[in-house]
Amino acid sequence: MLKNRKKIRLYIFKSNKHIYAHLIDDKKQKVITSSSTISKDTKKEVKSSSNCYTAKIVGQNIGLKLKKLGIQEIVFDRGNNIYHGQVKAIAEGARETGIIF
Repeated sequence: MLKNRKKIRLYIFKSNKHIYAHLIDDKKQKVITSSSTISKDTKKEVKSSSNCYTAKIVGQNIGLKLKKLGIQEIVFDRGNNIYHGQVKAIAEGARETGIIF
């Protein structure tokens, strides 16, 4: 467990209406970047904020931000959510951009 804490972590948070993906550096204990259903770049592409299609776009957006930062390998932290539906769609969207986890 301590070995994974030294890497950069993609943390997923779901509320009743929105989905958030935060990239956290555990060494510095800071959020590096984030993407969500309420961010400007995602709102342009989707109409509904709580479905798997929207979650996949959030995953693709966070993947593109990771690429710009030069990060390819991360730890996927789904929190208390099961790996199903929207959480799985975020993971698939990030993997499509070439992110490894």
